[in-house]
Amino acid sequence: MRSEPTPRAVLAARKQFFLQGRAEGPLVASALPEPILRSWQRCAARGLDNAALPRLEPMTMRELREVGERHEKLRRLCRPEIESLYADAMQTGCVVILTDAEGLILDALGHADFAARAAQVALRPGVFWGESSTGTNAVGTALVEGRPISVHGGEHYYDPHGILSCSAAPIVDPYGQMVGALDLSGPAAVDHRHALGLVRMAVEQIEHRFFDEDFGGRRVLRFQADRALLGTAREGVLVFEDDRLVAASRAGLDLIGADWSALGARRASEFFEQMPRADGGAHLLRGADGRPLYARLDAPATGATSRPAPGPRATPRETGPLLRPGDREMLARAVRMVEADVPVLVVGETGTGKEMVAHDIHRRSSRANGPFVAVNCAAIPETLIESELFGYEDGAFTGARRQGRKGLLREADGGVLFLDEIGDMPLALQSRLLRVLQEREIAPLGGGRPVRVDFALLCATHRDLRALVAAGGFRSDLYFRIAHYTVELSPLRAFDDRAGIIGELWARLVPDERLTLSPACLARLAAYGWPGNFRQLAGTLRALAALADPFRPVGPEMLPPDIRSLDTLASSSTGLDTSPTTLHSHATASESLGDLTVEAMRRTLEACGGNVSQAARRLGVNRSTLYRRLLNA
Repeated sequence: MRSEPTPRAVLAARKQFFLQGRAEGPLVASALPEPILRSWQRCAARGLDNAALPRLEPMTMRELREVGERHEKLRRLCRPEIESLYADAMQTGCVVILTDAEGLILDALGHADFAARAAQVALRPGVFWGESSTGTNAVGTALVEGRPISVHGGEHYYDPHGILSCSAAPIVDPYGQMVGALDLSGPAAVDHRHALGLVRMAVEQIEHRFFDEDFGGRRVLRFQADRALLGTAREGVLVFEDDRLVAASRAGLDLIGADWSALGARRASEFFEQMPRADGGAHLLRGADGRPLYARLDAPATGATSRPAPGPRATPRETGPLLRPGDREMLARAVRMVEADVPVLVVGETGTGKEMVAHDIHRRSSRANGPFVAVNCAAIPETLIESELFGYEDGAFTGARRQGRKGLLREADGGVLFLDEIGDMPLALQSRLLRVLQEREIAPLGGGRPVRVDFALLCATHRDLRALVAAGGFRSDLYFRIAHYTVELSPLRAFDDRAGIIGELWARLVPDERLTLSPACLARLAAYGWPGNFRQLAGTLRALAALADPFRPVGPEMLPPDIRSLDTLASSSTGLDTSPTTLHSHATASESLGDLTVEAMRRTLEACGGNVSQAARRLGVNRSTLYRRLLNA
């Protein structure tokens, strides 16, 4: 396996390629992955000047809104994964980026500090990051190469882009068409070795979600060699019209040894001895090569225009949130509040499972048969949030859909409306929302008659709304309207049995019993502070599952660097440190410098290779403070 090139080797390759004009030089060939070298050669052939900052003119707000409407389906299908990666981006100083098939950035969400730096090189919505205009970069090169790719620092074609470390994967629809790319970008100085694995898994989930859409009465076959993987994103999916293959997932094509050219050209009988019964159950069938496979056939009744809803799947949302014993009664009271039409506010740090709790409240309430509409107020671009929430009439603005749009608030009629991260809602929209909550009527953009709505309201935030009210960032009247009853969720570090919690979550996320965690890996995971809480933990476990091999327990060497090199200040022999004294638990606002020993500081500085700034960030203190404490020790 080829080792990762060092920054020094990449710098030498740049000198040989750009200054000496030796595109085939030995340093270039040895230091660069083949896709990067091919991209450099394509960019050089186009005459791009690597030393200049490319001139990239962003779209106007109106143009961006029109593009957003055209890609509404893609953005909707990607939203759960974008929000999941967004939490990781906030913790690691990154941004999550969604583009269309040409590399136009549709959404960019993440760490505000890095987003500001990224904007200096035009890494923001409304800008094209295709390879032909922006040189070698993860998005553009992944779209050209048709494969996931990482581009670190100096591997970018343009010199100014060397501040970036980017990992992207193309998104392919069920018909083999590339429709976009998902990217996780951060500062080049930070180790992002797990970023590509997280992006690949997110794209796998997105592409799998395409098959929850209507296929117009066609038969949908879901199959896997491992029965436990049925119903997960790892299952293969094939869509047949009569007997002809018309759509597929990449996993499905891999399982039958075919490629996209099989669509429209090959029949079910070429792949399987016979198709299973269309009763929604799992059946054993054999491939053309005699290999046993487990399959479920989703087929609509005669004359139906859409397939039945997929069967139950093992996800954390469906099995309920992970709560401390005392939280159950609090959740039951929240359900009673919803029954009485009293708004409920769910408060907790990022990643504590606020949306999962909201889903559980909806499931337990009398509105369970009604819709559950979740709106992440921080994840919808400010230019689109008003039309997303309130809907619009035909012709309300340039690019608006014909017949208009209902809007998310009207879609919640008869069910539950969940406003996540409501503390990030723009002030101008807060007044409109307050009016809707008071009058229970919605007036869409562009005029039209107000429409009556009936929904139960759940809100969530990781911010201190009372402090926001005092600072003028949140309306006091809206706060008192939504905070009649508050559910406070505990951070992961407050759980006594973290090892048990991690084991339970692994079982939920990884149904393949052949994939396990070693005791040393579990102890290290349990000792970590988890500033991103359950969402960060779930992302880490998914990454480990992607790296795992059957019957070989995952060892601590596969953990991300900040967890792998973790030393705890007062951990027990089992690794179950129940106090928030791990070196990475700086997310606790109440933790002071006095909680950190000088010895711990020295160990952290050593683990960071002497990098004082990195050690200070890990400890959650200022660099000057760290200097002073070590010098005076």
